[in-house]
Amino acid sequence: MLSRRSLLTGSLTLVFTPAAALAQQFAQNQSQAEWSQNYEAVSRTRVQRTSTPMLSHEALAATEEMIQRYRDIAARGGWPMVRGVDGLRVGSKSAAVTGLRQRLIVTGDLDPAAGESPVYDSYVEAGVRRFQARHGLSSTGTMTSATVAAMNVPADIRIRQLEINLVRLRSFGNLGRRYVVANIPAALVETVEDGVVHTRHAAGVGKIDRQSPLINSKVVEINFNPFWTVPASIIRKDLIPKMQKEPNYLTDNKIRIFNGAGQELSPSQVNWFSDEATRYRFRQDSGGELNSMGFVRINIPNPHGVYMHDTPSKGIFGDDFRFVSSGCIRVQNVRDYIEWLLKDTPGWSREQIDATFKAGSRTDARLAVPVNIYWVYITAWATPDGLVQFRDDIYNKDGLGSAVPVASRVPNEPDQEMFLQN
Repeated sequence: MLSRRSLLTGSLTLVFTPAAALAQQFAQNQSQAEWSQNYEAVSRTRVQRTSTPMLSHEALAATEEMIQRYRDIAARGGWPMVRGVDGLRVGSKSAAVTGLRQRLIVTGDLDPAAGESPVYDSYVEAGVRRFQARHGLSSTGTMTSATVAAMNVPADIRIRQLEINLVRLRSFGNLGRRYVVANIPAALVETVEDGVVHTRHAAGVGKIDRQSPLINSKVVEINFNPFWTVPASIIRKDLIPKMQKEPNYLTDNKIRIFNGAGQELSPSQVNWFSDEATRYRFRQDSGGELNSMGFVRINIPNPHGVYMHDTPSKGIFGDDFRFVSSGCIRVQNVRDYIEWLLKDTPGWSREQIDATFKAGSRTDARLAVPVNIYWVYITAWATPDGLVQFRDDIYNKDGLGSAVPVASRVPNEPDQEMFLQN
């Protein structure tokens, strides 16, 4: 049987071809196809990291151009719905793969030269990976339900999403020479200096029912090895129900109780089957292994009482769905982040930062020059390299309702900033 790869490199003459010549031709075509897949087609479809900030004149212009491109796609009939592809991966064979190829070709995720084969080959896998990367999904190359849902959002809805976000992008003027952007729907943080992205960080942001707010502020201070004072909302919603089931929870997690006079109380002194606990202050001892803020807190003056911080629960950064907090934002690779924030503050080299982490002592670092920070809500944007990005409208701020389905949801479990052992 002929290799599926040979069908992608051109037709083969099979009639009256001697067996030896056929074998030689087969081997040559297979070799050429392997080279093409590995070094040409796949590299063309891989999403490269861009240095263009999400909030920038370049991204704004690229988004305007992308709207016109998508209008052209819609005028030609949009893209086909994909069906029957759930769970397909490399090696799968199905008539549905042909439709999947067509869907990927329309949005530039697959080269038309890949053909119409019903086999889910490495061309298709690379195209799916590219599509997933553009939609904030894990680039597995396998057709997941979240990938199918994103593919089946109609072109006119994507156009509307781009138009809505174009207005948001236009609303930002001079952001400053150095600034931070936390894009909530993307659960992503960027540090920007002189118009170039310096670092990117996956983030954990507010749940649907405990949303991260939109703010324009400044980063003013870094707290190393901070205490954590439990917010009143978490005391009511999470801590009291938890203590009703696990009376040793506070002790196990080094959370202390203080009354209004500053006196420490024992958990056994509190009636957990009443609202008595709401009258007290709860403080978790410093220390990255248990403390809900990890090793560092980044202070941002704002009326919502939110901030950014480290977390001992690093596993969340590998998830597609990172809407897990009570409104604060957790930052992946936090040492790189605070190194950039403190670069203009004397005495805070990377070596000093690492030493402070290791010492475990409560230490504060005031930024010599506060850095502008923007918590924004951008669900669609483009970059000058021709890529367009879409994210779930997790807080339903686009006003498009169920037309843009949220790819995945998690139940409203006790807040992970608090209940790290769950």
